[in-house]
Amino acid sequence: MSTGAWSDLGRPPLRPAALRRALVVPGGLWTDLRVVPETGSTNADVIAAAREGAPQGLVVVAERQTAGRGRLGRQWESPPRAGLALSVLLRPTAPPARLGWLPLLAGVALAEAVRRIARIDAYLKWPNDLLLQGDRKTAGILAEAADGAVALGIGLNVTLREDELPRPDATSLALAGAENTDRDPLLRALLRALADWYVRFAEHGGDPEASGLREAYIFHCGTIGRRVSVDLPGGPVLEGQASGIDGDGRLQVTDRFGAVRTVAAGDVVHARLDTSG
Repeated sequence: MSTGAWSDLGRPPLRPAALRRALVVPGGLWTDLRVVPETGSTNADVIAAAREGAPQGLVVVAERQTAGRGRLGRQWESPPRAGLALSVLLRPTAPPARLGWLPLLAGVALAEAVRRIARIDAYLKWPNDLLLQGDRKTAGILAEAADGAVALGIGLNVTLREDELPRPDATSLALAGAENTDRDPLLRALLRALADWYVRFAEHGGDPEASGLREAYIFHCGTIGRRVSVDLPGGPVLEGQASGIDGDGRLQVTDRFGAVRTVAAGDVVHARLDTSG
């Protein structure tokens, strides 16, 4: 049985030259785009390139990622060419206190790209998991800082079949009934949306209000208004209603006593909406 790039005709390889012509343009954010057949982690590759002096705008896309990482140390793996696994190199000039918005910014760009190309209702679980029907996860985002640079990694399940899903609460665009699962336009739309939002964010000094980022994030966030439980790092579980996102991108949860608690990091679980009353 063939195991080459065209062994599964439903999962054709990306075309690096065409992608570079479309995305690496004069005056644009993206300065280099590399598509590799396989790697351990695109984030690790981008961090290594950053430490060697690579400029902002490098994009590394892997047809297969064998040691991808998500938030909270979780692994993110996918069969060859069944999804998008990529990382971008950014060298932000915004104040350090604003950099926590970068993974949320990537979440907004991803939600916009999936809605536009796949024609499917996608929404974000705070901070940046992309969910589809029934709160099933189809993408995750991980930002890592290194020597003044940021590697922003994105993993999106595109054509995974039921028996290929890494966990029961996962899904893919194909399984959710997406109208388009062609990775080429998905990648183009994602990188263009990401560049648009990042440039706007940078032009406003990382201000989420002036750049419109906070408003856009709230629009795409499916957590707000939901009953949630939040597994806090090294602490108890916080339960309440997700009531907002503050100016630093933190989740606001109103507990059963009416007090608003602010969450900077934690694993959020959505509860079912109460429709009894």
